[in-house]
Amino acid sequence: MADMKEEEALKIVEELLAQGEDPKKILDLSSEAMQVVGERYQEGTYFLPELIMSGEMLRKTGEILKPLLASQTDETKKLGTVVLGTVRGDIHDIGKDIVGFMLEVNGFEVIDLGIDQPEAAFVEAVKNKTPQVLALSGFLSVAFDSMKSTIEEVEKAGLRTGELKIIIGGGQMDDTVRKYTGADAYGDDAMAAVAFAKEAVGVK
Repeated sequence: MADMKEEEALKIVEELLAQGEDPKKILDLSSEAMQVVGERYQEGTYFLPELIMSGEMLRKTGEILKPLLASQTDETKKLGTVVLGTVRGDIHDIGKDIVGFMLEVNGFEVIDLGIDQPEAAFVEAVKNKTPQVLALSGFLSVAFDSMKSTIEEVEKAGLRTGELKIIIGGGQMDDTVRKYTGADAYGDDAMAAVAFAKEAVGVK
């Protein structure tokens, strides 16, 4: 997947499933491949076409795995709601899609706003959907300011109550960025986001 070989990647997914591999393990491997793609993009080895292609491969992998993962969870019982989106000025959706996918298969309703979303879109979604978690995604460093201003607008609207927790995630996140943006937490990967969301709704 990281080498842009779609047919080979999807064939490997099918072979692993045939061998009885856990679908979650396969998704973890796909997530690792996406991290390699992100690193190559940052280094200037890959460009936007590769990001789009890898995202498409992830989508197809997800289509194969999602029914299997969903069968492992109780679809009738939703743990909570997460509003998710890539912030203004950033058009990357690879990480966001992985996070959204993993949240869904772990029992959350996910409201995915898409990419390059203005502050007002997040404010409106939080107001209308009353989620327990707001997840802001951004792959580029330019996203830091957008995350900060989005969180500020949510606060100005009086929506950052004790019930709403905010997590940021993307290519270059660390605790310094978390403090700068004002988020409650940052996620290194999709499972960190899932763990945070579960904690936010009181589930271990």
